Parts: sequence; C-alpha cells; structure tokens
Amino acid sequence: QVQLVESGGGLVQAGGSLRLSCAASGLTFSNYEAGWFRRAPGKEHEFVASITRSSDRTYVDSVQGRFTISRDNAKNTVYLQMNSLKPEDTAVYYCRARMRTYTYWGQGTQVTVSS
Repeated sequence: QVQLVESGGGLVQAGGSLRLSCAASGLTFSNYEAGWFRRAPGKEHEFVASITRSSDRTYVDSVQGRFTISRDNAKNTVYLQMNSLKPEDTAVYYCRARMRTYTYWGQGTQVTVSS
C-alpha cells in the first residue's frame, strides 16, 4: 500500500522558515516525479514546486527564490524548504508522487504564517 506522509508544518511568524518533509512508502520513490501543492482557505488547489527523477526543479512564481524543493531517494523523502515566509503562504500543503498514470497524494500538513 502506497503512503505519503507529510510533516514539518506549524505556526511561524512572517519572515521565518519551515521545512516540510514527505516520506513515501510502498513505491520505488526514485521512479516518481515529486511535487508540493497547497490549498489556502477559500482558494483553489495550487501548484507550488516539483522535482523530477533527475532533480530538475520547477516553482510557481510566487515562491521562486524563497522555497527550495529537494529529494533524498535513499530515504524515500521529498523536502520543501520554505524561507522568508509570508502570510499569503498560509495553507495546507500536500505532497504528490507521480509516474505516468500513477498519482499518489499525502494527507496534508498545515502551515500558518502570522503577520
């Protein structure tokens, strides 16, 4: 059974940092593209960042230069380092693993940035 489990969310002041982790099990993680998405209150699901099997990275413009996505295939884990956090980054953050027609999601972790 495939599971993705996020951790590392919490409450932080504006300008602070958090590092999210997403631990995968039940799949060969290195074969999957990994990504982070978020959903803020009253807003639609939004792409944040992704990393391919060869570690090519893509970011939404609003987090470029502040967030860094990385992966450790030996630990079956993808990370999202979030610096210079803003109140508008407040959301539930979800990780996703995708390979061809196979897509798996985590349950989400709450990130709250106070002003």
